[in-house]
Amino acid sequence: MKCMLYDLPRFKKWRMKYISSTHKVNKRHADSYIVKAGETFTMAEIEGPGIIASLWLTISSPDKNILRRAILRIYWDHEEHPSVECPVGDFFGAGFSQYIHYHAIPLGMTSGGYYCFFPMPFNSARIELINMSELDIRALFYMIGYYQVESVDDMGRFHAVWRRERVVKRGEPYLILDAEGRGHLVGVVLSMEGYDREVGGGLGFLEGNMEILADGELAYGSTGTEDYFLSGWYFEKGTFNAPFHGLLIKDTKNLRIVAYRFHIPDPIPFEKSLLVRIHHGEWDEVMADYSSVAYWYQTEPHKVFTSIRGEDLV
Repeated sequence: MKCMLYDLPRFKKWRMKYISSTHKVNKRHADSYIVKAGETFTMAEIEGPGIIASLWLTISSPDKNILRRAILRIYWDHEEHPSVECPVGDFFGAGFSQYIHYHAIPLGMTSGGYYCFFPMPFNSARIELINMSELDIRALFYMIGYYQVESVDDMGRFHAVWRRERVVKRGEPYLILDAEGRGHLVGVVLSMEGYDREVGGGLGFLEGNMEILADGELAYGSTGTEDYFLSGWYFEKGTFNAPFHGLLIKDTKNLRIVAYRFHIPDPIPFEKSLLVRIHHGEWDEVMADYSSVAYWYQTEPHKVFTSIRGEDLV
């Protein structure tokens, strides 16, 4: 924060450009698009070099699970495979398609809108929204602000990937990210739903430690799941949101936890590989439904991740 404010008075050499959902329809203006069921809608195609500085959107749909069934995909530099592929809700922190008002520095959901301030360098960019629902999206509103710059050759490309295991594997940690290349991890959103009320009051999966391995070595670990999210004692004081970490859901009735941690003050670098995984219980013995988003920067090309299927979502 101090660095951002210190640099604020300096004159900028860049030029801001803006893309939004406002468009002409029969000589009039419409501020949103309809996205039909099953349709892939291109929100933006941009030639660079440039840096996306802000991304905002909001969605109206009769599908109560649209935040899981609408998929955000972003491609950099004319690559065949996306560098970002996440359900819209999970990308912004809404695990289980459950909107929670919060405002962290890089991401948030505020009074009906969803925002992202992660800088996203590119030589070219294509941003898509895929409607995997059986119902139309009645209105998609969005605004994208980006800078035209001279070069982004010394910058990593932004990546975000969603994973889910409806039932985690007994005896194996849950995998959040397996990446190859050079880069640094900048964040994790983790959504968990327990199945067993007899273990730890139903939240026994929180006994699991986080493990982040950079180039095959343990770079960062934790003494428990809630400890990785800078909390304690099974999040005993309840929900909160801070600039870089927070607990958005603690639902003891449905055994649901959604938490975020952004490694902006402490990014975790890697030169060749990055493995991010978390145990569910002390010995991976507590069964639960886990889903996650990992956010990181790296060189291209990236290791291709498995495309999201409709049956994975709800």
